Amino acid sequence: MNRNSLLLNLSLLKTHPAFRAVFLARFISIVSLGLLGVAVPVQIQTLTGSSLQVGLAVTLTGSAMFIGLMMGGVLADRHERRRLIILARSTCGVGFIGLTINAALPEPSLAAIYLLGVWDGFFGALGVTALLAATPALVGRENLMQASAITMLTVRLGSVISPMIGGLLLASGGVVWNYALASVGTFITLLPLLSLPKLAPPPQARENPLLSLWNGLRFLVGHPIIGGIALVGALLTMASAVRVLYPALAGHWQMSAAQIGLMYAAVPLGAAIGALTSGRIAHHATPGRVMLGTGVVSFISIGVFSLMPVWGLGLACLALFGYLSAISSLLQYTLIQTLTPDGMLGRINGLWTAQNVTGDAIGAAILGGMTVAMTPVAAASSGGFALTICGVVLAIVLVQLRRYQQTVPA
Repeated sequence: MNRNSLLLNLSLLKTHPAFRAVFLARFISIVSLGLLGVAVPVQIQTLTGSSLQVGLAVTLTGSAMFIGLMMGGVLADRHERRRLIILARSTCGVGFIGLTINAALPEPSLAAIYLLGVWDGFFGALGVTALLAATPALVGRENLMQASAITMLTVRLGSVISPMIGGLLLASGGVVWNYALASVGTFITLLPLLSLPKLAPPPQARENPLLSLWNGLRFLVGHPIIGGIALVGALLTMASAVRVLYPALAGHWQMSAAQIGLMYAAVPLGAAIGALTSGRIAHHATPGRVMLGTGVVSFISIGVFSLMPVWGLGLACLALFGYLSAISSLLQYTLIQTLTPDGMLGRINGLWTAQNVTGDAIGAAILGGMTVAMTPVAAASSGGFALTICGVVLAIVLVQLRRYQQTVPA
């Protein structure tokens, strides 16, 4: 790979067939999940008229994901990972079918939306940890940054396309079509995943699952770099929870249903640009410093997002947040995969992702609750600037992460 190239090198898709299968499955999955991500908050907002209820749905789903990530991390370090990935994806598809049936009823059940969100959050998390733990075996540790950037580009492009499609579907046929297409797409992802080789975890001594999880947590907390990375990731996902306010802010800017889809697409678009232009990031001598700096500036962009006089400028702020958070996330992923022993990859990936999910759930709950006492505009702005302060504090306190230097190939 040409280290002087700004653009991402896509050669792994040609040289690693298993990674190519994951690439295809991820793209289809993200498009499906994007349709779902637009439909759920809009349906709840329509049924209840409450941003607090929208935030509650995200919080419940996030809590289920947290539990799934904890269990998934232990399972991925003990059991064959390909089987876990396929089982998790097929079980999620069943939940999406349930959402479709519920939305087609004359009076959809709000409780069913919450329960199925918990179902899909839990089983989706099992698949995520198994796939993250298997990635180094699929591409090799020396290609982790490149693989992560390709994956992020795939995810973000899918996230750009699907909300726009979702917005159009909402405007024309309602949420039933969103849920139905998400169900179909999820089961289609099983086809490329079935071609993966067996992905057995490295041999290790058996121990009590709770003790195994505790040992992983001790490693995460005790490692000065990986522990700091998890904190940065949690703050970034707290900032991304601003999406629970999109339906309410759409009313503030008088946006149409189709334009709401553009709001959901703005962050993934910025992140896709970040991944596409990440060719030189892997070779930066001080990745921790870049990670912390891009995080702080991304929080500022969320702080000013809702204060924009027109929705177009608001979308630009969201795109900037997506771009900067993508750079930070790429560095987070690569350092964690590189610095974690093989036997702990499942647990540490589960715990790291759980930190992010926890941040998302907490952010959604806080922002939803803030709308009880203030306008959605004020809630979004206050949350962004509060995170900016937290980011600056972390940049000062996490000395070892800030000073960490990696060996850059000649």
